[in-house]
Formats: sequence, C-alpha cells, structure tokens
Amino acid sequence: MSKKPVIGITSAYVNHNEYMEGAYVHHDYHKCVAANGGIPIIIPYITPETALETLPLCDGIILSGGEDIDPFFYGQDPHCNLGSTIQERDLVEIATVMYAIENNVPLFAICRGVQILNIALGGTLIQDIPSEVKEPIQHVQKNDRSQDTHWVTISKDSKLFQIIGSNRVRVNSIHHQAIEGVANDLRVVAQSADGIIEAVEYIHPTTFTIGVQWHPESMASSNMQMNNLFLEFIKSSTKVPLSK
Repeated sequence: MSKKPVIGITSAYVNHNEYMEGAYVHHDYHKCVAANGGIPIIIPYITPETALETLPLCDGIILSGGEDIDPFFYGQDPHCNLGSTIQERDLVEIATVMYAIENNVPLFAICRGVQILNIALGGTLIQDIPSEVKEPIQHVQKNDRSQDTHWVTISKDSKLFQIIGSNRVRVNSIHHQAIEGVANDLRVVAQSADGIIEAVEYIHPTTFTIGVQWHPESMASSNMQMNNLFLEFIKSSTKVPLSK
C-alpha cells in the first residue's frame, strides 16, 4: 500500500469559554485534505523552534485562515480597523514559510495564509480594504462560505491557470485585508475587479507554492475547479504514487 502524504495545517485560536480555548482549524480544511488522499494534522503555534521540529513530519503544508497579521512584521503602525492579532502565530508561520521554501516542501497558502506568505518574503498588506481601497467590491460575503460571490481573473501563464483550467473563475470571499506591496519572490497571478490581489505564486518554484485569497477548501466538495487545487497540491506532496 502506498503511503499517504501527511499534510500539516496551521491553526488559528478560538475561545469557547474560560475552560475551552486553544488551537482551531475549520473542518473544511481537513475534510478536503482527507477527501483528496492526504492525512491532515493540525500544527499548533507554540514557538518557531517547536514548529521547526514539527514540520519534518509533514509532506505538505497548508497555511490556513484566521486572525489579522500584526503590522509590526511589515513595519507599519496598526490601522484603526485592524482586528485581533497573535504575534506568536505570526512568528511561527513566518518560520513555517521559510522552512517550506528552503526545503522544497509543497506549500498552499489560503486567505490569511497568502498574506503571511507575502509578509515572510518581505511584502506588505492593505490593513483594511473598505477604508483604504477606492470603490472596493464586497470581500466579506454575507452568504455561506461554500458559495461563490465574485469573479477573479487568472493569468494564463500561471500554474494556477493550468490547475483551474480557466482565466476567469468565481470565488468566495471572507477577508478585509489583502496583499499591497508584493514580495520580490512572488508574482501576482490573479486579481478581482477592484484590483485586489487574489493569488500569487513563488517565482522560483521547484514544487507547488501557491497562495490564494479565497477559501477553496469550503467550495471543493461541489466545485471541481477548487477541488483540483487540493488534488494537485496533495499530488505534489506525495513522495510515491498514491494507490488507485
């Protein structure tokens, strides 16, 4: 039997009450990984050093969504509409990005994940789209996260286009921050109608290294284009062919 790839998923923080708090990952991530032949594990944030000891267990890494990123990490003061931040998580995920890049580990960066990918490599963020972008479309949708709400245009010379199979696709949207200054080692491969950067790729790829601003894990069960992103990511994370 072929070994299934282990996919590490970074975690956010949740507080149910004074007795229940800790690492959190939306179930769509691990359901989607499992459905496409991977074994999902959750990576709690403790310290960068602990993360670096954990990451060798992983054949691929997903940077998940969650809290805003502390603007300290890109040299800015906090915008008045900045949400909650957790520096410990930011530090762990910056270290995670660098580990994946340096060790050619497949990396799929989703929502907050694409933002931390950009920050780790030297980029900056729009801290609050509604107040900083002229005539933005709605990026924090009011309907279920499994539903698409706006269009994204994809560059035809990108890996993302090869996977999606179209240069225009509908996506969901649950974010108020986005990439502003693009890191030198990333290229923009998708944008929304208001100019918001919706996807980037690493310019020196030796394996799957893609970040998207939407949440494909929540659309994948009913949308083959979104599922293909996970299929390709897990295929890239597989050291030996998956058994049929």
